Amino acid sequence: MFPSDAKLQRRHLVLATAAACVLPARAATDEYGGDPYRSAQWPEMVKEFLGAKSRVEFDPRVQVKGPTMAENPMVVPITVSAPDLADIQQIVVLVDRNPIRKVLEFEPLDGTRAAISFRFKLEQASAVRAAARTRDGVWHVGGTWVESSGGGCTVAGVTRQDGSWSQTLGQVSGRFFGDAVEAPGARLRVRVMHPMDTGLVGGIPAFYLRRMAVTDGGGVELLRLSTYEPISENPVFSFDFQGRPPGPFRVTGVDNNGNRIDGQII
Repeated sequence: MFPSDAKLQRRHLVLATAAACVLPARAATDEYGGDPYRSAQWPEMVKEFLGAKSRVEFDPRVQVKGPTMAENPMVVPITVSAPDLADIQQIVVLVDRNPIRKVLEFEPLDGTRAAISFRFKLEQASAVRAAARTRDGVWHVGGTWVESSGGGCTVAGVTRQDGSWSQTLGQVSGRFFGDAVEAPGARLRVRVMHPMDTGLVGGIPAFYLRRMAVTDGGGVELLRLSTYEPISENPVFSFDFQGRPPGPFRVTGVDNNGNRIDGQII
């Protein structure tokens, strides 16, 4: 006799249940994309700034150093470096909880180390990230957490408040150091006078340095830098080199209103 349809259904149910018991359990879906800071913003940031199909790895070789607490949220110092990671083509700095999340993009070129120091505005306590793209297209991500009382992006800068920005706009100054602090070589520190308005203060539109490049005395381009509204007023940047590029250095750039930057550092 053949078993009835009801018996067959019960038998299939028992077999299916038994099979499920011996199969390995599926790993729970990580809604944070493996992010060590478990930031709800991170998955969307990857899609927007790094590319939805890009390979992204959290990598301790990408070092982001900053204060534990931002005493002045308008001037938060950050240093990014990756001395043990080869073939870096680009570094992107992002801040999860800023209203404007992208801070800068840095391209180290001929003889320039993948290291940069700068200051930025922090709106509230947040993870601060650096994503370094290597030649193979992989993004290596490091970060640090900075506490803050907040408000760095929504307050007018000092030169905007006193009106002095127009007298110094675009002026370039700097200094060349014979030996880099963290490795043998050289360091260039550059300051560009600019109010770096975020556009988040009532009555003051966004006005910020947009692009910058540095060339050596022989006309060789050493680096390219794209900066955005969160960079601090009158920005200061430090760059490290593997050797000693010949001077004088030329700093060129443009802001989002088309004003040209062109200065020399001897």
